[in-house]
Amino acid sequence: MNFRRFFLTVGFSGLSPKAPGTVGSFVSLILGLFLLEILHPSTLFLLSLLVTVIAIKQIDAYEKESGIHDNSEIVIDELAGMWIALAICGINSENLIYMAPLAFIFFRLFDIWKPSIIGKIDRDVKGGLGVMGDDIVAGIAAGIATAGVYQLIEKFVL
Repeated sequence: MNFRRFFLTVGFSGLSPKAPGTVGSFVSLILGLFLLEILHPSTLFLLSLLVTVIAIKQIDAYEKESGIHDNSEIVIDELAGMWIALAICGINSENLIYMAPLAFIFFRLFDIWKPSIIGKIDRDVKGGLGVMGDDIVAGIAAGIATAGVYQLIEKFVL
């Protein structure tokens, strides 16, 4: 088994024939929720940064070998972004039922829509940094949006 491919495709979830980014994001959500059962959110945040540093180097090597930039099967960027969203949104065992779906939806929206700086990074930054960068910023935006919407839900619905 090629470990680089396993890593970059998040356990081969990026090889899904349909919506590999969404499948990779969902697998990353489940992994992140499992990790949050045993780790503090700040540790998940730091793990996402470690994954990002490793992924940038591995994506650069992959792109050099394959000649393909931002191949759709690479979903390690979704993992980093999803974990950042989970780490900063304020998720815990009491609000998990609301926060997890919100974080997933907001992350996918920002990752697909690519508003503002997210789209600029996607268009203008090359190599592994470009592949990872837009998803990192999408994860930050998703975490903030999730926290804000949950505050509204808590105030007006719960």
